[in-house]
Amino acid sequence: MESVSTVCDGGEGNGSITGILVADHRRLDRLLDSAVSRDGRVERDAYDRFRAGLLRHIGIEEKILLPAAQRRNGGVPLPIAAKLRLDHGAIAALLMPTPTSVVLATLRAILERHDLLEEGQEGLYCTCDAVLRDDDDRLMDRLRTAPDVTVLPCSDAPAVLGAVRRAVERAGFVLPGDFPG
Repeated sequence: MESVSTVCDGGEGNGSITGILVADHRRLDRLLDSAVSRDGRVERDAYDRFRAGLLRHIGIEEKILLPAAQRRNGGVPLPIAAKLRLDHGAIAALLMPTPTSVVLATLRAILERHDLLEEGQEGLYCTCDAVLRDDDDRLMDRLRTAPDVTVLPCSDAPAVLGAVRRAVERAGFVLPGDFPG
């Protein structure tokens, strides 16, 4: 995935929401890159670390960041929140099937588009840096110390693959024709 420039105030380094979460994006990018060998095979240990890390990252945004921004915004969700939640549903769904080169390529393409919504001057992270400026210390601790999440085994059951298709389509993405199921 390509790095997106962060331009907001305090967006560089790990002393801001942007800094913490963009650094986590880059860590996840490296894990995803290492999950595919040169000959296209999936390296399962690296993929499992990527999968657990990505689910933790989504949990941070869904359980800590978006609710904090909504509270600070008078109970009104940020305008971008609905789209992010749809994307998170699609991304999490794509982590359910057995990882194949097609599944990982689909996931990578969606993550590239999704990360643009979070990073950069108009993105979620810079917005939260501004909206949550007064909550900084406590919030930063919560972001840094968020627990790992329970990761279920992969499944290629027809019901799972159908749920993946629905979640991806609901988020506005298109699965490739050679996607499993």
